This record gives sequence, C-alpha cells and structure tokens, in this order.
Amino acid sequence: MKYIVIIGDGMADRPLKDLGGKTPLQTAFTPNMDKLACEGTIGMVRTVPEGFYPGSDVANLSILGYNPKEYYTGRAPLEAASIGIDLGDNDIAYRCNLVTLKYNKNKTQAVMEDYSGDYITTEEAGVLIDDINKELGSSEIKFYKGVSYRHLMVWSGGESEVECTPPHDILGKDISDYLPVGSGENVLRDMMLDSVDILESHHINRERINRGKNPANSIWFWGQGKKPDLPKFKEKYSVDGAMVSAVDLTKGLGVYAGFEILNVPGVTGWLDTNYAGKAEASLKALEKVDFVYIHVEAPDEAGHSGNYKDKIKAIEDFDALVVGTVMRGMRPFEEYRILLMPDHPTPTDIRTHTGEPVPFVIFDNKNRRKNEGAAFDESISGRKDIVVIEEGYKLMDYLIKGVLD
Repeated sequence: MKYIVIIGDGMADRPLKDLGGKTPLQTAFTPNMDKLACEGTIGMVRTVPEGFYPGSDVANLSILGYNPKEYYTGRAPLEAASIGIDLGDNDIAYRCNLVTLKYNKNKTQAVMEDYSGDYITTEEAGVLIDDINKELGSSEIKFYKGVSYRHLMVWSGGESEVECTPPHDILGKDISDYLPVGSGENVLRDMMLDSVDILESHHINRERINRGKNPANSIWFWGQGKKPDLPKFKEKYSVDGAMVSAVDLTKGLGVYAGFEILNVPGVTGWLDTNYAGKAEASLKALEKVDFVYIHVEAPDEAGHSGNYKDKIKAIEDFDALVVGTVMRGMRPFEEYRILLMPDHPTPTDIRTHTGEPVPFVIFDNKNRRKNEGAAFDESISGRKDIVVIEEGYKLMDYLIKGVLD
C-alpha cells in the first residue's frame, strides 16, 4: 500500500460577503479535489486540541499522528531541525521574523505593518541576519539564517517561560501590547529594540525602500521551545516516509519523524511556488518509500494577507498542479490511499489561524465510494454521511490502519 498526504495549509476559511456568502474554497474551481470527495471517505477533524494556539506546528503534528498534548514543545525547535541546528538539552530556540514596523513621527509608538518584511528574499535576509548576529550574538545567543523572513535565534541556557505573540496575529496593531512578557523578557525586548537601530540604516533596507518595498526594520521573537522527543514515524506505523515542503516548520517535523526531506527547486511557500515540482518529486519518492507528505503553504500566506483573490488562485493552482498531478501519477500503483485536507483554517477576514475542525477526504483506490453532491470544502461539515474525528492525531491511524481507536 502506498500513502500520500496532501496538505493545503490554511485552505479552509469562513463565508465572505464579497463572495456571496461562500468561502474561497467553495468559490475556487477544484475539480480534482471534488472528485476525491465524491469517491472517498469524507469527514471533519479537529487538528488543534482545545487550549492550544492554532498554529501549523500543532496542526501538522496532529496530522502526522503525534498527540500535541504529549509531544509539542514549541514551533522554533522544529524549524531548527530543518536547517540542521542540533539543539542541546539546555538550548531554547526562538522563531525570529524579519518584520516591518511602522513608527509615528516621534518614534514613540509602532504598529506591526508586515510580518514578513514584504516577503524579503532569502538572499537579502541572509545579509541582515548575519549582521544581526555580529552585533547582537554572543556565546549564549546565536542567530541562524532560514528562508525569506523566517529565521531563528538559539539561547543557550535561556528562558522559555515567556509569552510571545506571533507577528501575523497583530497586523496593524500597536506592538507595545504584544512584546515578550515573562522570564527573560528584558533580554528579548532589548534585542528587538536594538535590532531596529541596526536594520533601519542598513544598505539592504535603503535599497528596498528605493524599489518601493517595505524595509525589514526589526526582528520579532516567538514560537520558543526545547527540542521534542518524537518517536520515528516508522516505529509507529512500520512505514518509511518522505516529505516535501517550502516551510522549515514542517520540514523540521519531517526530520524528527525520520522522513527523507525532498529538495525541490523553486519552492517558495508563496503563489509562485513550484506546485507541480512538489507533486512530481513525491511521486518519484513513492518508488522507494511507501508514504509521502506534501505540504503547500500558499493558501495560508494568502489568508494572512487578507486577499481572497490570491487565496482562490492558490487553491486553484493547488488543485490543478498538485492534486491533479498526484491523482494521475498514482494510477500505476496497485493499491494506494490519498489523504487530502487543510491543516487549519486561515480566514481572510481576520488574517490569522483559527482552531475549528477542517474537512478531510481519504481516497482508497480499492474502496471507492459514491458521495452524491459532495464537494471538497467546508460544506462537508453539514453532511450526515461523514466521519468525525475530535482528536486529530487519530486520523493517521485511520488512514494507515483503517480504524479509529
């Protein structure tokens, strides 16, 4: 049996007035996803347990079969694994965004204008993070380059009992209400403030402003934690796996799970990502492993931007170039199952994640169903012929073993 999981990050949404009361997923042209919904087992699953922040880290951990209540330690340690950082037992990893802050005239107040520094390029960001590390790094604190605006800070012997806020949750808001609070807050706040002096005058940002781009004029810490102790996926399910993603978070989960990480040229996490390349690489990987996890970030990023047109485009490209390619490419395999789902909703009207259940479909080529009138979207929740899974980590058991404990 071959298994392939296809995640459209943040694809689920809420009805929008501008779309006549439909969601972007309901509005988008998605013939491939709809075909799977008509012929597969459909249902709703809660990927984020009550009491957890509805992040992609928690949601994807659940989808992979790991109970967040038992295994979740934070987002940044997962990203650290993705870029080859071997965390020590006393190390605390922090996610470090390059963001755009908009100050008032007297520089006494700032709002979070852009959580991504206007999607700064990896090359530009690398120069900025290198200079941040030279100025703010020490024997205990080191900064590491990631992709685009996503980077890391590792604090050896540092503090993790501090409340930090994801920058994409506070767009347009005064940052003074969302600075780190708790043990170690002064160290974190001082570095964030000092980074502004370094970045605002940096030649990279002056050049970006000249090109009409937002400057990446501050760092922002969040998502901290220690390294998790995950059992390997093969130990749990007796299946070798691989993963393809543009996002360090999910790739880090793959590293801890023991997956082969597939490197595909042109994957960006945005609308210009190499959708087809992800699907093609996954199909090739299935010639030597039995399980592949495809993660596509673009719908989530469009949701954070608040642009439903971009989200519809991301969903349609996902359907045509990822789902469609996978459906055609799986045909030569004798037995296979496809799990298709979002990890969580990212409603465009609020531009951040929410934790309500999301639709899923499991298509089994040896057990085709007939779900009349089904479409792959949020309307699945209103059907009577569905499977409801309240504990998201049990979905993987259902996919591989065909049963729910």
